[in-house]
Amino acid sequence: MSETTADRDGLLPIFDGHNDVLLAVYGGGRRSERRSFFERGSSGHLDLPRAREGGFAGGFFAVYVPPDPASRRPPMRSADAPSEEEEWATLPPPVDQPFALRLAMSLTATLFRIEEESAGEVEVVRDVASLRRCLDAGTLAAILHFEGAEAIDPQLNALDVFYRAGLRSLGLVWSRPNAFAEGVPFRFPSSPDTGPGLTAAGRDLVRACNRKGIMVDLSHLNERGFWDVAELSTAPLVATHSNAHAVTPTPRNLTDAQLDAVKASGGVVGVNFAVSFSREDGKHEADTPIDALVRHFDYLCDRMGVEHVAFGSDFDGTTVPNELGDAAGLPRLVEALRSAGFGEADLRKLGTENWVRVLERTWKA
Repeated sequence: MSETTADRDGLLPIFDGHNDVLLAVYGGGRRSERRSFFERGSSGHLDLPRAREGGFAGGFFAVYVPPDPASRRPPMRSADAPSEEEEWATLPPPVDQPFALRLAMSLTATLFRIEEESAGEVEVVRDVASLRRCLDAGTLAAILHFEGAEAIDPQLNALDVFYRAGLRSLGLVWSRPNAFAEGVPFRFPSSPDTGPGLTAAGRDLVRACNRKGIMVDLSHLNERGFWDVAELSTAPLVATHSNAHAVTPTPRNLTDAQLDAVKASGGVVGVNFAVSFSREDGKHEADTPIDALVRHFDYLCDRMGVEHVAFGSDFDGTTVPNELGDAAGLPRLVEALRSAGFGEADLRKLGTENWVRVLERTWKA
């Protein structure tokens, strides 16, 4: 890969496994006051100016559907961060497919409007050639990703439509049940073995994603569902924003056996910046040193090899360490990795090359 704009600016280009900025821009969750992706914000984590400052070269832009406020269920909130006052020890209730479909349409349109209004600075990519071109040119590359398949009907009609629109990555679940599988609760400490595996519709969905070349994301999926996907899927196993269960034993993180399966498949795990998934005590405290994230990078690389680890920030969907702050703070994390012994070749793999390799093996074009 040729030298990128971020390289020329002295920044490591980082292609990131997960962010929830679409909900923040659209309006919803705890960061709903932010309405522009093009102005440097004082809240949240990600916008174009801060992306440029930090070397954020692109990533998976999540469509996350919060609970329907008309259903008397919990209020709308950001995707990965239960409040300190209300930790979710049990699974949140499911959302209805018609509501999820309406909101998924709105959030998908939000991404396309960002692309249209960016004057060429943002591009929604649908194939690896476009991704490489954006990384080389310094255009922020966005992949349309669904965090949970609630918007997809069991007949998979919506999957066909969203694929034509640009959907290239799909998480089977967020941390709740749906027609396809069941997620894990926000509980500490806990095993990820918390419920049943894929439904018959879930198996059909995995097969359809393989046929179309849609990446299947295993983050938020319970352990039995994980092993069902591992048995079925013909593509590399991927968890876009998960950490090591051996370091932080929350069910949102992956056990050693799961990490070994990801490695064996040629897949990748994106390190999640969430403090409650990276601290050894699982506490939801922003006063957490960057070293907590480095510890997970170290563990995952030691277990799987650096070729199977990447960034998976969860920007705008969680609480990240104050020391990191937001996307503009990514160079501080990169420098901490350098100090921990990661060389420049390894950093390039973590930053962009591992994601590109996995997408080359997964996408059909």
